[in-house]
Amino acid sequence: MARTNPKLAQIDPVWQRICREAEEAIADEPLIGGFVHTSVLHHKSLQNALAYRISMKLASSEMSDQMLREIADAAYADDPDLAEAARADIVAIFDRDPACLRFLQPLLFFKGFQAVQAYRLGNYLWKQGRRDLAYYVQMRVSEIFGVDIHPGAAIGKGLMIDHAHSIVIGETAVVGDNVSMLHSVTLGGTGKEEEDRHPKIGDGVLIGAGAKVLGNIRVGECSRIAAGSVVLDHVAAKKTVAGVPAKVVGEAGCSQPSRTMDQLLRTHG
Repeated sequence: MARTNPKLAQIDPVWQRICREAEEAIADEPLIGGFVHTSVLHHKSLQNALAYRISMKLASSEMSDQMLREIADAAYADDPDLAEAARADIVAIFDRDPACLRFLQPLLFFKGFQAVQAYRLGNYLWKQGRRDLAYYVQMRVSEIFGVDIHPGAAIGKGLMIDHAHSIVIGETAVVGDNVSMLHSVTLGGTGKEEEDRHPKIGDGVLIGAGAKVLGNIRVGECSRIAAGSVVLDHVAAKKTVAGVPAKVVGEAGCSQPSRTMDQLLRTHG
């Protein structure tokens, strides 16, 4: 029977729903009971579960899961924004990804979500001045998930990275809130300059699969970048760009492209 805890549901409805879905998953498939218990039901909060999942995924012979768990637990205890961002990311994935039918799925199965939460831990360490430890987290995220996000990058809440293979985000990149991107996206530089050299992505932007956004350029809020495009210049808000190099081909088509996930380019005439 699913756990009922009205007080917990009021305080943290995302975690309450994950716990309920975890118990339903065990009832449907008892063979995953041990995995679901250790990953979800054994923990008293989402942040505890996140610390466990990150530590188990990133552990190696070079650094144990116990040591990583202590690092992650301390980070979540010190910075509540880490868990708040994770909640926003879970809701965003559920809202935008038709393959996501439960809040439980990102936490257990989606490498895009797990890679982003590990990045958020690395970013916390980076801002604390613990640069080598942050680089270690980045290295392991790249090795395990195929996602390479520099710990110095600034990423907002409500991020969805669908499939999440071969994502690259550079050190001085900024990604706003409620952004969606697909696999093989690069937010990179264009040379060897060491200063501010990476893109600034506004709130609500949708970036299609394989798109490359290069240099210290601004992509305006609620714009769309078509799959396979190479963006080398600023993009105004609420526009659609496509091509190599990318050019404006029309309006964004809706007020929130990152939520509708509509990637079709329509011509009128």
